[in-house]
Amino acid sequence: MNPARARRTVAIVGAGAAGALTALQVCETATRRRTPLDLVLIDPAPEAGRGVAYATTDPRHRLNVPAGGMSCYPDDPGHLTRWLCRHGEPTVTAADFLTRYRYGAYLADTLGQAVVRAHGVVAVRRVRSRAEGCADTAGGRLELRLADGGCLTADSVVLATGPAAGNSAWAPPGLRTSPRFVAEPWAPGALAGPLADTADVLLVGTGLTAVDLALTLDRPGRVLHAVSRNGLLPQPHALNPAPSMPPPPGLTGAPLDRLRRAVLRQAGRAVRLHGDWRPALDGLRPYTVRLWQGLTPGERAEFLRRDVALWNTHRHRMAPATAEALARVRAARRLSVRAGRIADARTAPDGTVTVALADGRTLRVGWVIDCTGPGHHLDDPLWRSLVATGAAVPGPLGMGVATHEGRLLDAAGRTDRPLFTLGAPRRGELWETTAVPEIRAQAAALGREVTAHLAPPVRRSRRRPVDAQGLPLSTHAEAAAAHRTGLDRVLKVRSGAEEAFRRAVALDPGFALGHAALALLGHECGAQVDVPRELAEAQRCARERADERERSFVEVVTHRVHGTDEDGAALLGHLDAHPGDALALAAAVPTIAFSGVRDLDDAYALRLVERTSPAYDGHWFHTSLLAFLRQGQGRFHEAGELAHRALAAEPASGHAVHALAHVHYERGAHEAGRDWLDGWVSGLGRGAVHRAHFSWHIALHELALDDPAAVRRRWLAQLAPGRVSGVRALVDSGSLLWRARLSDSWPGEVPAAEVLDSVARDIVERPATAFTALHAAVALAAAGDVAALRRLRDHAAGADAVQREVVVPLCEALAALVEERFQEAARGLAALLPAVRKVGGSAAQREVVEETLLYALVAAGRCDAARRLLDGRLDRKPAPRDRRLLAALPG
Repeated sequence: MNPARARRTVAIVGAGAAGALTALQVCETATRRRTPLDLVLIDPAPEAGRGVAYATTDPRHRLNVPAGGMSCYPDDPGHLTRWLCRHGEPTVTAADFLTRYRYGAYLADTLGQAVVRAHGVVAVRRVRSRAEGCADTAGGRLELRLADGGCLTADSVVLATGPAAGNSAWAPPGLRTSPRFVAEPWAPGALAGPLADTADVLLVGTGLTAVDLALTLDRPGRVLHAVSRNGLLPQPHALNPAPSMPPPPGLTGAPLDRLRRAVLRQAGRAVRLHGDWRPALDGLRPYTVRLWQGLTPGERAEFLRRDVALWNTHRHRMAPATAEALARVRAARRLSVRAGRIADARTAPDGTVTVALADGRTLRVGWVIDCTGPGHHLDDPLWRSLVATGAAVPGPLGMGVATHEGRLLDAAGRTDRPLFTLGAPRRGELWETTAVPEIRAQAAALGREVTAHLAPPVRRSRRRPVDAQGLPLSTHAEAAAAHRTGLDRVLKVRSGAEEAFRRAVALDPGFALGHAALALLGHECGAQVDVPRELAEAQRCARERADERERSFVEVVTHRVHGTDEDGAALLGHLDAHPGDALALAAAVPTIAFSGVRDLDDAYALRLVERTSPAYDGHWFHTSLLAFLRQGQGRFHEAGELAHRALAAEPASGHAVHALAHVHYERGAHEAGRDWLDGWVSGLGRGAVHRAHFSWHIALHELALDDPAAVRRRWLAQLAPGRVSGVRALVDSGSLLWRARLSDSWPGEVPAAEVLDSVARDIVERPATAFTALHAAVALAAAGDVAALRRLRDHAAGADAVQREVVVPLCEALAALVEERFQEAARGLAALLPAVRKVGGSAAQREVVEETLLYALVAAGRCDAARRLLDGRLDRKPAPRDRRLLAALPG
């Protein structure tokens, strides 16, 4: 067996948040790299992911970071909120603060999903014990000694032990031995006594632990006393936080007194700009490690002595709901917070504890609870054994242990052992390292480091499989075959592409192009894909294993999903370098499958297709695109010939069929177009992914032929909600209903409300593109919803330039039409008609605005103008319906 591919063992000591996040990253990285290994999680807790922090079931205990900052993945900040939406909380936002128990469920489930996906590559098992020692073995491996007497040998060990347990060293002897003293409040059953009575309680410490316990133990008849050296409670988060403010440049390496002044000045500036100091501290977060490491040991010690209390209370804040609940307890005089230090304590036979403070005051309480936070890692048997053997040394200022990029430094300053840690043990090195945003980044780095240590990259054969255009693919033959199937389905506009790309990444989870294709389908075509997750996977895989073309394509999809200004430039630049990338070309040219490049006019799109022609040598896909663009130029005869040529080579080519549908419609060949397209939809078109759009084209012919019964049958059979939903329902089903109503081709009220109910409200009232916005306005007009039309108008007024120019006046004109202010509606529609082309889409789609204008002119009594409009339409293409409407005009 190739030694680089032999199965190795990774042991993670600790299965709380740090251990779960590390296990998640090791599973996913090993799966992407196809590195077989055994992963062992060692922790006595019954469930991975909870640890001490997230095991509490009290719903009053909330995270002190909003959901938007608590994703498991540093490159996918929305993962947690999407998980919550899928698990019964559809209204959650990134600004919400979860309960700690709910977050523990998220950690456990996300890890569980990663374990399932890694099946066959990573074998995961739990050991319900505690590691108490670690020693070197022959061959460079490590042996862990367990509390139950067992041993485990591993090739790499990650110590994810979390914050050290408190040691209550501050407590006088009379208190430490008291049965009324709770030294570890988060231990199972530790609060049973205080919860069973109403005696007063002393909380020693005023940080976040004290806040949580105050809410848990509060009850009528009880007074809670919270004492700490500074008497400061954590500050609350803002209800409506302002954006963070990055610190002024040049602070890295600055002396402590300069840093102190700079932070105070920045806080003052934040108050002046936002009325709040928080943006100043939030802006420091990405720089804190560098600032800490730029201080001298003496300056760090001074910071801990003089500034740490103020820093902690402002940096580690309470959730707004927690702060509000705590304020109610204080207002009811059931919580007293003061500065002080415990000097002595005596416990009376009746259980009363008399606590003497250093300033001479005394408190008489029933219970004393240690809320002072974590102790020292060297109090733990495992860490003591490592220090005793020289495998680890205490960290700077005695905090945690010394590390270099997550590897433990030994007594000789070396990092030879495959021994890693993250989170709280790195506090002396990093300072800010105990919160999930820092731990998840460290876990991701460890996932890469551990798997690279166990299995260095394997030399791959120079011969790689290729796609249908002969472009190499960085994957194996089976995944490449699935990818080719998915690409073929996309190019034909047929269903099954999503399933094929999913199969490709299931066969090779490290295949960047497969993940990028899924992200593109989800973003552009409404496929049931977790777009941010797939995009993050594509980016990771591209960094680890991809060629220049594949990395470029991932960058293109990234710009497209994020909607950046560089979107079009990235895609066009990619096609300049790689003209044979068919999926990129399909995404660039606006037809039926993708929206195309924003602001790409027809002439440029045509030049792009012509420029890429040599890479395709007459391939049916390229010919189909050219046919579609030719009909957009009005060159219908040439477009028809090209479409027939493409269909002769590939009868299932959706792009060619789409081009021919437009040729028939624009030339007025309604009977021939209806019959030909109906036959295709009933046959080869059954597998078309946009079958509803082809049905819409048939219905346009039926409208033009003045056949209301056929239009109604078509809508009910192929375009009604349940058969089509989302944006497609707006663009096809909604616009068809409106056009049928305008031409008296739909008896009774049109079911536009059903269409709107099948579309997410955000798409209707806050659409991302002018094209979608136009069709949303039409559907809302069909439903008679003037209030929603005005909300859409307000959104468009703050959106892109085309929405401001076209959609705003369209909404106003449609609202006037619904309210029967026909003269105003006609004036507005006539004025915007020349600009409608800017929204994109085809002439047949934009024609809905012209038909609306025609209706408004007739309703306003402006029959001469309506006659001129109808004469122009009939000159372009004959249609029995238009002839009927013309004949019905008075005079």
